[in-house]
Amino acid sequence: MTPMPLSKKYEILVASADLAFREMRSQYPSCVTCAPHCSDCCHAVFGLFLIEAAHMRFHFEELTEKEKRRTVSRAAEAEKEMERIIEETRRGKELQGSFLPEKARVRCPLLNEADECVLYSYRPLTCRVYGIPTAIKGNARVCWKTKFNKDKTYPVFNLDEANRKLYQLSMEFLKQAGGSDPSKAGFLVSVSKVITASMDDLIKQVFL
Repeated sequence: MTPMPLSKKYEILVASADLAFREMRSQYPSCVTCAPHCSDCCHAVFGLFLIEAAHMRFHFEELTEKEKRRTVSRAAEAEKEMERIIEETRRGKELQGSFLPEKARVRCPLLNEADECVLYSYRPLTCRVYGIPTAIKGNARVCWKTKFNKDKTYPVFNLDEANRKLYQLSMEFLKQAGGSDPSKAGFLVSVSKVITASMDDLIKQVFL
């Protein structure tokens, strides 16, 4: 039997996240408030597993040259902001401050001037489940704009388990790419890096 391609495995995982979102919206329509041009989830600091980075980079190349140039420009601005956050985090540690990078807000370069994602159909898994309750490091979290009642119990999408599967797929990806240390599959890449760097360069960073 021919092994299932990695791209197909990734698409199946993404489809499971989409299904979870649809089912939650169907069961609790008044609680899930996601709507076009609501971009709260597009202002966050997070990284992509390599399998996600490869998938996104592939489809980024399908955009028009004009759209790619605009997105690369936004990515440069996002990188500057990330550098500032990293520096503030470093200083905070030195001064025993309380600055938390996960609380920082950085506009995703995929978000255009109309507050629309230019790669919406190929957005990362975490973006797909942002508007429903998720389990992250054992804790339930949900977007502050939703209408879920904190005193009630709701189904929760296990983002920890999804991330474990993304890690496993990234490990397979590295093996196929000839990596000598597949354990580095936990390497996370910013959306900006995915857009501005070649996949070969990204993989080399992991190998170093």
